[in-house]
Amino acid sequence: MKLVYLGTPDMAVPPLRALVAAGHEIVLVVSRVDKRRGRGSGVTPSPVKAAALELGLPVSHSVDDVLVTVRDQGAELGVVVAFGQIIEPHVLDEIPMVNLHFSLLPRWRGAAPVERALLAGDAVTGVCVMALEEGLDTGGVYARREVPIGPETTAADLRMELVDVGTSLLVATLAASLGEWVGEPEPQTGEVTYAAKFTGADFEIDWNAPVDDIHRLIRVGGAWTTFRDKRLKINEAALVDGALQPQIVQPEGKAPMSFDAWRNGARPAGDELFGSL
Repeated sequence: MKLVYLGTPDMAVPPLRALVAAGHEIVLVVSRVDKRRGRGSGVTPSPVKAAALELGLPVSHSVDDVLVTVRDQGAELGVVVAFGQIIEPHVLDEIPMVNLHFSLLPRWRGAAPVERALLAGDAVTGVCVMALEEGLDTGGVYARREVPIGPETTAADLRMELVDVGTSLLVATLAASLGEWVGEPEPQTGEVTYAAKFTGADFEIDWNAPVDDIHRLIRVGGAWTTFRDKRLKINEAALVDGALQPQIVQPEGKAPMSFDAWRNGARPAGDELFGSL
C-alpha cells in the first residue's frame, strides 16, 4: 500500500520502521521542522525525520505536501503517530488517515494519554487504530488492544510497551485491508475523558495529597518539590509499608543521585521539610 506517514518523536519511529519492513511503500514522511541546538547555529531533526532519512524516504515539514503525493504518486492512506500538529480538513478530504492513539478511546482523548492514564490510577490502558477526523480523537476505531498498568509501572515503561503493542496492531490492521484501505471503524462508546498537556506546575508535589497519588506523579516523571528555596526533582521513589521513600533525586543544577547521597550532603535538620520555603 502507498502510505504517507506523519510523526515526530521517538515513539513514532518503531511504527515507521515496521511499516517499511512489512512492505508498504512510504511515499512521504511529514515531521516537524528541525530544532536549533542550544545557542549555536546547528539544528537537530526530529527522531522520525532522522529515521526516515536513514531509510531513504522523502521528508517534508508541510502537511500540505500530502496533497501533492496524492495527486502525483497515488498515496492511498495517511498514517499518523504522535504527530503533534493539526491536520486541516482540506487534507483529510483528499486522503483517508488512521491514527495510532495510545489509550482506549474514548478515554483519554488528547495530547498526553499515557501520562494521564497513569496519573489517574487506571489499572488498564491500551492502543487504538482509529479513523482520523476533524474532531479531537473522535473518529471510529478499527482495532484496539489492552495493556495493564502495574503498581510500579513508570510512564517510560508504559510508553515503551504501548509502542510495541501498537506497532504490531497497526501493521496487522493494515495487512487485513489486503492492499486497499476499505476498513469500516466502530463508533466510540463510553465516557469521554481528555488528556490535557502538562505544565511545569502540574509536576509540583503536593505533600498533603494521598501517598498513592504522589507515587503515581513520580512514576509519570518530572515530579519536583522544593528544599531550601531550590527545586529538587524526585526521579524515583518506592512505597514501603504505606510510606513513600525517595530513591533517586536531582538537586537543581546537578546530576541525579541516590537519595542517601543527597541526604548525606544536604544534612537536613529535623524540622526541615520538602515543599517548605
